[in-house]
Amino acid sequence: MKLNKLVLMAVLIALSVIGSTLKVFSTVAFDSLPAYLAAILLGPLAGGIIGGLGHLITALTAGFPLGVLVHLITILAMVVTMGVFGYGYRKLILPFYLKALVLGLVGWLFNAVLPLVLLIPIAGQGLFMAFILPLTLATLANLYLALIIAQVLPDSIKERIV
Repeated sequence: MKLNKLVLMAVLIALSVIGSTLKVFSTVAFDSLPAYLAAILLGPLAGGIIGGLGHLITALTAGFPLGVLVHLITILAMVVTMGVFGYGYRKLILPFYLKALVLGLVGWLFNAVLPLVLLIPIAGQGLFMAFILPLTLATLANLYLALIIAQVLPDSIKERIV
């Protein structure tokens, strides 16, 4: 891996740590914006690593309020979300607004709905009901801010990353 990619990953991890302190609700925070951006700029693997680390830091700073198992499942969901999102970003050949709509739906399903549904047997339906709205809002805010940042970045900067 190129040095500039490693440096960008380190910067995005640091931004994810900062975002983890900007909590929306319990362990819902702005830690995933850098992960979505990494998935766009560096690929699905980098996005997944940063997404998993971001949630780990968010859970740590909140004291693992939902229990370690729930947070481990959430970390895995973040890795998968960023992988699918990054893959979709690279493979979808659509006008930007359509790509943004599709990726918003994909991000919402993989980052909000599916993890909460998977956690119902462990944590109950109450967790789903409590978290679906704040997680939806935070997911879409993180995802669309990352898409906007990536869209407005000058090509000269993007070329230096690749």
